[in-house]
Amino acid sequence: MILRGKVWRFGDHVDTDAIIPARHCNTSDPAILAQHCMEDADPGFVSKVRWGDLIVAGTNFGCGSSREVAPIAIRGAGVSAVIARSFARIFFRNAINIGLPILECPEAAEGIRQGDEIEVDTGQGLIRNLTTGAGYQAEPFPEFLQRIIDRGGLMPFVEEQLTARAKDDPPSGDIRGSN
Repeated sequence: MILRGKVWRFGDHVDTDAIIPARHCNTSDPAILAQHCMEDADPGFVSKVRWGDLIVAGTNFGCGSSREVAPIAIRGAGVSAVIARSFARIFFRNAINIGLPILECPEAAEGIRQGDEIEVDTGQGLIRNLTTGAGYQAEPFPEFLQRIIDRGGLMPFVEEQLTARAKDDPPSGDIRGSN
């Protein structure tokens, strides 16, 4: 998957409450959550971000509570991927579960600036700063995680797997099994 967009920079230890404040966590609707994405870190973020833009951040992005709606808010706001020096473990897993591409790359987190235009090949982990010409290499995901992201998250991936399995092994007429 090749992504291209403008960069929105955030610092170290951006917690899930800054990504989506608790006062707005009474829904899991991506459109509603998107209206409040990053508002405690940058109150004007949602009015400035455009579909396909990317977030670049420092260390421990997504720390704090295990708020599953944090990556949903980011994706709902149109952000196509997040690049950071490092991610909090629970945010990392929640992002994969909803199909939000995230890449750990300390060099990119250091070298990419607010407003830069970048291109990301999520499958290869390649990050290219189109503004400066610099290139960076993130560790690509193992194939099975990349497939989850490419399918739009864990649920669509599992549904695809179950559908494929059902085609390969159709159920017999007797649901109790054979005697």
